[in-house]
Amino acid sequence: MARIVMKFGGTSVADLDRIRNVAARVKREVEAGHQVAVVVSAMSGVTNQLVKWCQDLSALHDAREYDTVVATGEQVTTGLTAIALQAIGVDARSWQGWQVPIITDQAHGKARVDRIDGAALIERMEQGQVPVVAGFQGIDPKRNRITTLGRGGSDLSAVAIAAAVKADRCDIYTDVDGIYTTDPRIVPRARKLERISYEEMLELASVGAKVLQTRSVELAMKQRVRVQVLSSFEDKPGSLVVDEDEIVEQPVVSGIAYSRDDAKITLRRVPDRPGVAAAVFGALAKANVNVDMIVQNIGADGSTDMTFTIGKVDLARAQDVLEKARGELGYEALLADPDVTKISVVGIGMRSHAGVATTMFKALSEKGINIQVISTSEIKVSVLVSADYTELAVRALHTAYGLDAPA
Repeated sequence: MARIVMKFGGTSVADLDRIRNVAARVKREVEAGHQVAVVVSAMSGVTNQLVKWCQDLSALHDAREYDTVVATGEQVTTGLTAIALQAIGVDARSWQGWQVPIITDQAHGKARVDRIDGAALIERMEQGQVPVVAGFQGIDPKRNRITTLGRGGSDLSAVAIAAAVKADRCDIYTDVDGIYTTDPRIVPRARKLERISYEEMLELASVGAKVLQTRSVELAMKQRVRVQVLSSFEDKPGSLVVDEDEIVEQPVVSGIAYSRDDAKITLRRVPDRPGVAAAVFGALAKANVNVDMIVQNIGADGSTDMTFTIGKVDLARAQDVLEKARGELGYEALLADPDVTKISVVGIGMRSHAGVATTMFKALSEKGINIQVISTSEIKVSVLVSADYTELAVRALHTAYGLDAPA
């Protein structure tokens, strides 16, 4: 008998028929003798609508009220899934984030999980009941307010709960049957990976791969939670996210990821003096705006241009913060460009192979694609390009690194 956390994303619970399909899958695991907890997302499209309503009312809306609104999607799904399970003879009960409780910090809209006491869930599971837990939700105990964990936060909820209840495995059910070398909708010859290391998956998720949320992979790696990604709609083997030493062959590049969720900001003619970068990025950090790629050009006249990327959803907030701090920062102009895409190549084999970046730059150059910003890590190279070239760039790189499946 194993203890399993089963997480179902928005497409898996998009309507009542799909919720019935989820219930049937859960029942199979229960009848196999396993202890099961279920984590669900909001029904497909619901969170987007809730977010849009908040943004339409105010671009700079109150983050606490935003969480109050967007957390309701998962509440509906937990109740419907519990009802579907009860209808086919499975003892089930819905749980909201505050009932577990999932304790978070106060960063509304992108809260971090501080701790989860899994004792109550374990007790119910040992009694044969299936807890159906709302993903994406938590609670800030200091202000007694509902919090949300950021887009894709249900993955994080599932991994955190799996760690809290000491689950043998966390199964992430989605609309794809595993983790691919890149988005198969863009590259039909993308290959499914049987196994991928935590570190590679973390890099892929952080640079745009939508299969798993970044922080969920980070937590899985830290807590050594074994994660499997598989399809809600087909009975096929999935992809396992595991320790690096479980992977026999380590390719130079394991995958190509892209993100259309970034925006570029350039501050022109910033005074080139000690502390100016700390002032710029400190102001953004105080407003909970995460900065990713950073490039600073040194000027000859005592000024510098500073370019960086942020999440597109934070663009209005970042512009507001920087405009208010213009007197202190002393820059001449602020240029914003939301029409960019970040494209990354990732692979643990990069540690022992030279020329990975050169291959990337050459492949993009041959397609006439200009690189705006470059950043690297030990197992990743990322570039920022015009959004118009996204698909062309991904296909070119997938071929350049020999990732295409046989025709």
